[in-house]
Amino acid sequence: MATPRRGRLEAVGERAVATPIELFFDLVFVFALTRVTDWMAEDPTVVHVVRGILIITVMWWCWIGYAWLCNVVKADEGIMRVGLFLAMGAMFIGAITIPEAFDDLPGGLHGPTVFAFCYFAVRAVHIAMFWIASADDAQLRGQVLRFLPSMLGGTVLLLVAAQTSGPTQTLLWLAALVVDYLGTFLSGSKWRMGSAGHFAERHGLIIIVALGESIVSIGIGVAALPISWPIIVATVLGLAVVSALWWAYFDVTALVAERALAAVEGERQVQLGRGGYTLLHLPMVVGIIMLALGLKKVLQYTGDEEHHTLADPLYGVPLAALYGGAALYLLAHVWFRWYMTRSLNVERLVLGAVLLAVAPLMTMLPAMASLAVLAALLVGLIGWETYRHAEERHRIRHAEGH
Repeated sequence: MATPRRGRLEAVGERAVATPIELFFDLVFVFALTRVTDWMAEDPTVVHVVRGILIITVMWWCWIGYAWLCNVVKADEGIMRVGLFLAMGAMFIGAITIPEAFDDLPGGLHGPTVFAFCYFAVRAVHIAMFWIASADDAQLRGQVLRFLPSMLGGTVLLLVAAQTSGPTQTLLWLAALVVDYLGTFLSGSKWRMGSAGHFAERHGLIIIVALGESIVSIGIGVAALPISWPIIVATVLGLAVVSALWWAYFDVTALVAERALAAVEGERQVQLGRGGYTLLHLPMVVGIIMLALGLKKVLQYTGDEEHHTLADPLYGVPLAALYGGAALYLLAHVWFRWYMTRSLNVERLVLGAVLLAVAPLMTMLPAMASLAVLAALLVGLIGWETYRHAEERHRIRHAEGH
């Protein structure tokens, strides 16, 4: 680690907690998620949703790089603070450009190219900061060098994709992500982790950020409509769904996963962090954003009496997003906990499958009824888990020394 005199970077200690500048950095990610949700809601087709997921995946890769970096060096000290502000600027411009990430709008700069260059800028600052941080750490410096080709390869493919359109462009985006993600795994596990608690906390906060986007979607969906009893009921049901998802993560899962991460060291800790947090939190975030898309549409169906009635069913992509997003979130939870602790949550596995199975049947019910069924299933799951595993839950939540 470079000393403050040489590189003005300070190492993260084991007891580190999230800093204000990291939370400030997360606000840009919040904005990006909001932009993606709004963009998909304007034209909720399969192509739009697939492209929306690709955008989320790119923005996630931008965020996750700094989660690792700020777990090695303090985010609020010296040149690292400057690096974060530079990355925030590039990420924010990229978020503004999301509606043009695939199709350029008339006038101005070429949107897809601007988005690709913003991605490159965020990644370049990330590499530069890691390069400085590894000045006195040969192992970390070697890891950074092995990581560099995948970053460059993914960025080049994204720039090439910006010059194309249609299915070719979508496939090139997918190829860019495969190169970047796969290259990261093939580059090895010689990264550093300064604090398991800080690392887990950062990912927990980003789950809250994504859940917050779901709540924002509930509000924005009816913000311009006159308040009514259907809107109130649908809002309460939507909050019940989001609250159940919050409970599913933070009540026990976050605790046992953090302790599992802190119980190991060295390369094994890096592997758990990369697999459990870097990769398996991505489908959780994608699931939440898909759910937000469905919630936004349900509230519009419920409150917009000019274009819909309370009897109108939710169908197509919005219905698939509502139920499929919740199912993806639960199934990612199952995989996450199994990966971290080798503990299989059968109830969530079963409910995830049930949600996928009953989703087509919801086309026969009004939109609000579909939401009510989802809320009942999720709240029922939480209630059953809390009752059935009461003793284990109490032991985990009140374990001595934690």
